[in-house]
Amino acid sequence: MEPKSSWCFMLLLAGAVSQRVNYSDPVCGVKGSTVTLLCTFTPGTTVTDGGEVSYEITRVLWCQNQGLCQGSTPTVYDNKQRNNPDNPRYRYLGDTKGNCSLQISALEEEDDATLRFRMEGDTLSSFYTGRAGVRVTVVDVTQMKILSSRDGEFKRGEAVTLTCTTKCTFHQLQVTWFRDGHALTDTGPSLHLGPLTAEDSGNYTCNLKNNVGTLSHPFSLNVEAGEEEQSTPTGVDTLLAVRLVLFSLHTVLIIIVASIVIRRTCVCKKAEN
Repeated sequence: MEPKSSWCFMLLLAGAVSQRVNYSDPVCGVKGSTVTLLCTFTPGTTVTDGGEVSYEITRVLWCQNQGLCQGSTPTVYDNKQRNNPDNPRYRYLGDTKGNCSLQISALEEEDDATLRFRMEGDTLSSFYTGRAGVRVTVVDVTQMKILSSRDGEFKRGEAVTLTCTTKCTFHQLQVTWFRDGHALTDTGPSLHLGPLTAEDSGNYTCNLKNNVGTLSHPFSLNVEAGEEEQSTPTGVDTLLAVRLVLFSLHTVLIIIVASIVIRRTCVCKKAEN
């Protein structure tokens, strides 16, 4: 190989080696929910008279269960297809500079697959597919669980946030909250309670709306009385006792006065007779 050709080959190889795609960890999503596949990429570089510059990427695409994602391979997203009419549930959140994140809404069973990202520029040396890909698992039913924003005892006047969550991702889905089996009006994944009162005590559960199989285990919330509340019954009892004593004395006094008046009246009548 001639020195000039060898040098060009080394530059081409260096550009190819510098290209890479970084994916997020495997994603688990509940059927019907929305998930986001976080992704970044680094284009290769080439050498010009002005120095080393990055390849200009003009095409970005995602494919499903394909090794190279090239040629006539079916894609779930391709920026060369305007508005991506064949796959409206797939929304590209990235660009052609370094962000390749993809959002999938209304998850279906067919989305349970490995997805790969590919970038392409004006030259073949700029073409690159991230072979590792990101695994997406779609589950139909999963049991939810409730997490509390704080541990320990709950007292009157305090606040707490309960979060309905699971090992799988779920976004843009309504959550039904229950207290002692009765549905609450809140529909978000988090339930804020506060200032707490005795009425907030009970067993809380949650599940994805219209999906009974996701009902969580109950979370027991007991609101304890504060120091003021604990001292109130003693004060009330003392005041009530004082009132009872005064009422009794007042009654006795009235009876005594009435007796004296009646007695004097009777004496006066006898004297007149």
